[in-house]
Amino acid sequence: MTEILFYHLTESTLENALPGLIERSVERKWRVVIQTGSEERRDSLDNHLWTWSDASFLAHATDLEPYPEEQPIILTTGDGNPNGATVRFLVDGAAPRNVEKYDRLVLMFDGHDQQQLEQAREQWKALKAEGHTLTYWQQNAEGRWEKKA
Repeated sequence: MTEILFYHLTESTLENALPGLIERSVERKWRVVIQTGSEERRDSLDNHLWTWSDASFLAHATDLEPYPEEQPIILTTGDGNPNGATVRFLVDGAAPRNVEKYDRLVLMFDGHDQQQLEQAREQWKALKAEGHTLTYWQQNAEGRWEKKA
């Protein structure tokens, strides 16, 4: 059964929060696919992940580059799984599909964006109605994740 986690950004941006979560996934030897809501966001995150930390390196590629199956992390706008990932991150309103093909599905949404909040609520309801077990994480004042449901 796929573990489905909702991450509610309230204290930091996606650019600040996502790399740490990806890094922990890769440390666990999980392959990761990150689905964005637009090509512009995919390309922006691609650039950001190369430079996000002087102390860390996240080897990755976009779905436009050759040999995606060799990449531990792929950024895409589509719903495919070009690197055989077991973990899928959905950001900026990307819709979950083929949920059962992953060990973990992580939906991240900006708490300051009303459209993303509403979309996350609808996704929660739909996934819950399908019988999935869901967990909800929200940032505290220090930006740490706290399990709320």
